[in-house]
Order: sequence, then structure tokens, then C-alpha cells
Amino acid sequence: MIDILKTFTHLQSMARPSGFESPCAQAIAELAGPYCDEVKIDTLGNVICRKKGPGKRLMMAAHMDVIGLIITHIDKKGFLRFGALGGFVPYRLIGARMKLENGMGGSVWCDEKAMEEKKLEDITLGDLYLDIGAESEESAGKMVQVGDVAVYEGEPQQVGQMLLSPYCDDLIACAALLSAMSQVEKSENDLYFVFTVQEEVGLRGAATAAYAIDPDFGVCMDVTRTGDNPSEKAKMVVKLGVGPTIKIKDASLLCNPQVIAHLREAAKEGDVPYQDEVLTAGGTDSAAIQKTRGGVLSGCISIPCRYIHSQNEMVSLKDVEQSARLMALCAQRTL
Repeated sequence: MIDILKTFTHLQSMARPSGFESPCAQAIAELAGPYCDEVKIDTLGNVICRKKGPGKRLMMAAHMDVIGLIITHIDKKGFLRFGALGGFVPYRLIGARMKLENGMGGSVWCDEKAMEEKKLEDITLGDLYLDIGAESEESAGKMVQVGDVAVYEGEPQQVGQMLLSPYCDDLIACAALLSAMSQVEKSENDLYFVFTVQEEVGLRGAATAAYAIDPDFGVCMDVTRTGDNPSEKAKMVVKLGVGPTIKIKDASLLCNPQVIAHLREAAKEGDVPYQDEVLTAGGTDSAAIQKTRGGVLSGCISIPCRYIHSQNEMVSLKDVEQSARLMALCAQRTL
């Protein structure tokens, strides 16, 4: 069976933003090979892993793209200006260490005038720059070019039963989905484990993969917010360490009652603790799957996560393991 923490650490070292997922896709394809009948990477870059069965088609998805920066301009002093690939709160980037594709590091900072004149929440990406230690535009141009991308710098760290790392969203779910695949020995369902691209910029990969697969059921795995820490304004019952959630609603979809019931029965039969989730903001690949062709019955298993889209996301390893177990039970249970 696949080791979730080891697999996550491997994938996290290859984290790439939307549109640049190829290294992670190749790694996932290699890891998945021994546990499925077919593995292919489609035109957009989704990794589609099939375990053949005679029954209905079940698509299970986790996205392998992460949020990142894309270089838009190099100024005369060698500082890099950038845009976003995915959702950022600009002021939370101040002081962040970033890593470019070539391995070079840099620090995000803010124009002094903006720092003096604006409230933190009014700071925009245009006020920020990435400092790579270049002395001039010319020297910076030898190290990077417009269109290069950068991601958060940082390695996973286990703190007790918790995991602290950039890009738990959604690489921890990719590791859990691979684990679920390795746990499924036999199913009457025709199973498709899909690792999608470009979720952070509009659920694009899930839409194309679902159109090709034409599933009867769709269940994605992603992270969700919690309501158990002081900085969280959302009134949610979700807590770290209590188990995965079965989504009922988020801002992008209303999960179909048939899928909610299927997941709850799978959890009950497998003695997996779970939490009910109503998320007032955010969305997942399930929304794209649900609206494919004539419509697909869709739902979501979520991994509770604190500090989403920050350098230091936090999940419970126990929740992650139970999420993988629940997805495996869902896959094995006849639709």
C-alpha cells in the first residue's frame, strides 16, 4: 500500500502552478502504474488511471496544480513583478520565500510607499515584487525571463499528528487518492482515478476529463476550511483530527443526495468517522464534473485544513489516512 506521507513529500517537491503541472503528472503516473490497468496523460495534462470493472463508471478526482506566481516584468533594478496563478491574498505574500522553476530562491516584498499609505487589505499584487538578489535588469534577465513561474519555498514538517507544509491543497489529496487506489483490490464499478490540472484557475482539467470519461458518479477529494482556530471567521463545525468531511454544499455546487448517501453508507460500513461539511465559499472539481454533458451525480470528500493558500497549511495525518480509506470504500461499494 502506498505510504501517504512519503508520497506527499515526493509530490510536494515537484509542486507546480496551474498550467505547469507536467513534473508532478509524470511522478503520479509512475506511482499509479502498479495499481491500475491503464494510465494515460490526456491533452490538457490530466493523469487518468483506470481500474476496469463491469459496472457503472465512477470518477474520483484530486487536483495536482497549486497556486503560484508568474513573472510579468523585470524592472531596471532587477526586481521581478508578477501576476497570480490561483487565489492569493496579496498582503499575506509579504516576506514569503519563493522558488523559481530553475531552483533559484527569492523573497516577496512590498513597495515602501504602498506600505506607508495603504491598509494591509488594500495592498495589491501590483504593489509587490520578487527580489532574487539581482543587481540590474540585465543580470536578472540572465537568471529568469517573463513567463517563468514560482511557488512557495518550504519542506513538509510533521508536528505530532499534524502535517505543516505548503501545498497540502491539494497534493495531500493526490497522495490520499493514490493510497485509495492501492487499497482497492476488486470492485464491480469501472473506476477512474483522475489527477487534474488547472483547478485553481477554473476547474478546467476536471471538465475535460469528465467529458471524456462520461462518468455515472463523480467524487472529488480536496481540502476544506475549518472552524476550530482563532483566525477563522467562518462559522463551521469542521475540526482538525475528527475525520474527513462529506460535503453537502460549497459555493460551486450542491452535492447530489445520492452521492452523499453513498458516502455516508460507505463510512458507516467501514467504521470511518466523518464530519458533515457546508462550505460558504470556495469550490472544487466536483462542480465541473457535475455539469458535464447531461449532468453527473457528484459529491466530495474533504480533508480539513487550516490556513489554506498560505505557506503553512496544516492537516491531520489521521484525517488524511481516513480520507483515503473512505474513498477506497466508496470505490468498492457498488453504485
